[in-house]
Amino acid sequence: MAAPPIPSALDASTQTFPILSEAHIKRLLSYGRVRQVRPGDILFDLGDTNVSFFVVLSGSLEIVQPTLKGERLIVTHDIHGHFTGELTLISGRRTLVQGRVKDAGEFLEISSDELRSVIAKDAELSEILMRAFILRRLALINAGYGNLILMGSRHSAQTLRLREFLTRNGQPYTYVDLDTDQMSQELLDRFHIKVDEIPVVICASRSVMRNPSVQQLADCLGFNATVDESRFTTSWSSEQDRQVWRRLFMLLRKVWT
Repeated sequence: MAAPPIPSALDASTQTFPILSEAHIKRLLSYGRVRQVRPGDILFDLGDTNVSFFVVLSGSLEIVQPTLKGERLIVTHDIHGHFTGELTLISGRRTLVQGRVKDAGEFLEISSDELRSVIAKDAELSEILMRAFILRRLALINAGYGNLILMGSRHSAQTLRLREFLTRNGQPYTYVDLDTDQMSQELLDRFHIKVDEIPVVICASRSVMRNPSVQQLADCLGFNATVDESRFTTSWSSEQDRQVWRRLFMLLRKVWT
C-alpha cells in the first residue's frame, strides 16, 4: 500500500501516514543529520534493533517484508515530510521490515535515542509520531504482516498459549490453521515437521522452532525482557524513557476509546 496524500486531519490514513510540515522538520534537524542516499541502500533490515528514524527530504524509499514466496511491499514513502517507523522504534524490539531506498535523494536521519528525546520534549511532534506508530502497528496486526508464522491447531493447548502471548504483546504474525488450511501439509513437508512437533514457529523467515516455549518464542523475537508463561515485563531505565512510555499509554487510551 502506498502512503496516501493528506486529505484531512480527521482521516485515519492521514494519521497513519502524516506529512510533517517544514516547521516540524526544522525542529527535528537539530536532533539528527542529513544523509545522502542512493537507490538500493538498505537503511534498516529485518531483525535489526535500535534502528534510526528517517524523514524524507527528497527521493523515496520502500518498506518491504520478506515472505515465504519472496517479499511484500508494505508502503512507499515518496513525499517530502514522510517518515519511517512504528512501535519497534520505541520498544527497541527487532524491526519487522526492511527499509530500502528507491530513488536517490536526502533523508534526515535521527538515532533511536535522539528520537526518544524528541518524543519526551516536544508534545506536538510526540502526538503526531506516536499516533502514527500505534496505527501502523495496528495495521500490521490486522493484516497479519509480521516476521513470524505460527502453524498450529485449535486443539493444541500450546498453540493457544503462544497465540495469547503474541496478541498480548502486540506482535503481528501469520497464523496457519493446520486443521483447515489446504497448504498445511506442503508447509509441514517443506520444513520436515512431524505432527507431534506442532505448534511450529517460523521466525524471521529463517529459524524454525518445533513446539517452542513462550520464553523461546520471546528470545527469537528479541524481546528485551524476562518472560514467563503469563507475563511480559520490561524496565524503564531513565526519566526520559518513563516520559516516552507515559505518552505512549496516553495515546493508546485515545486510540482505543
